[in-house]
Amino acid sequence: MGNTHSRSQFAQPALYRILDANLDRTREGIRVVEEWCRFGLNNAQLTERCKYLRQELAKWHTPELRAARNTPGDLGTELTHPQEETRDSIEQVLQVNFCRIEEALRVLEEYGKVYSTEMAAAVKQMRYQVYTLESSLMAYQRHQKLKQASLYLVTSPSETLFNTIEAALQGGLAIVQYRDKETDDLTRLSNARKLQQLCQDYGALFIVNDRIDLALAVDADGVHLGQQDMPLESARQLLGPQRLIGRSTTNPSELDRAIREGADYVGVGPVYETPTKEGKVAAGVEYVQYAAEHCPMPWFAIGGIDTTNVQEVLSAGAQRISVVRAIMQADQPTLATQYFLAQLNQKQTLRGSRKVLSNGHPVTEELWS
Repeated sequence: MGNTHSRSQFAQPALYRILDANLDRTREGIRVVEEWCRFGLNNAQLTERCKYLRQELAKWHTPELRAARNTPGDLGTELTHPQEETRDSIEQVLQVNFCRIEEALRVLEEYGKVYSTEMAAAVKQMRYQVYTLESSLMAYQRHQKLKQASLYLVTSPSETLFNTIEAALQGGLAIVQYRDKETDDLTRLSNARKLQQLCQDYGALFIVNDRIDLALAVDADGVHLGQQDMPLESARQLLGPQRLIGRSTTNPSELDRAIREGADYVGVGPVYETPTKEGKVAAGVEYVQYAAEHCPMPWFAIGGIDTTNVQEVLSAGAQRISVVRAIMQADQPTLATQYFLAQLNQKQTLRGSRKVLSNGHPVTEELWS
């Protein structure tokens, strides 16, 4: 096996058992991730990467190592922890298994240096590949959720903040942005942690307004930046490739720049005047029409949208909207959320059901732009 070190007769069985156990642990963890890539995401590329890693590890899992296995005599089989008994979400399942894989690969690398320097070098490279896989998987999941989302809630300070957000999530809300310009940092951090957990429980994306440090501290899905905030390139360096970055835009020039800079989504507005953006001149539905014709990424019409004007915004070409007061100040946030989603779904259904002829056969137009 390329071993360049002598092994005592006493140490060899323990070494083999360590390698055998961690090869099993790594391959099992990768298989858990692979099943989600295959059946949960239907992503052939990610599934193939998982399969490749498993097969590469199998080359090192020799009969020699398997023969050292002693399950009845393994003290570790009796050890457990309450946190291992339940998982709150698919995301947690994946996160736990990635941690298990990475820890086991480090064990294989270190003990592999005694067993086989060739194996240690190969496992080291696999560990870096797993880090990349983890980032790719998280980024893919977040972009899929973003693509599928049509209603985006931006919070405002409220004595019933958590109850309101949970009620909206119960109504089907897919994205929450925590925005609070008034409170101190300790309160913001506490609120952001609670909201992040709520969103995770309901499978929604959680975005933090402006504050990259706060987003990282609570493991948010991303940040939303205004025109006067940090440049998008700098934000990407701090956040990494796996998190989402949104950008507010108020005119075609700002929209075009956000597209060039690589924003993951944009806000388009304010469509109407709103106290949330005091002093901002309304961009109007004309800007919504421009975005509908020119924006290739997910975009959300925002600014003063409520039950009285949402149809006008949808008629201008919006397929996604963002609201603040219409839900945050609603008497029944769940019903308000369901109302907006019903309007959005109806619009998408009508658009998706339009037929165009292709070679004499009717086909459905793409639902998403």
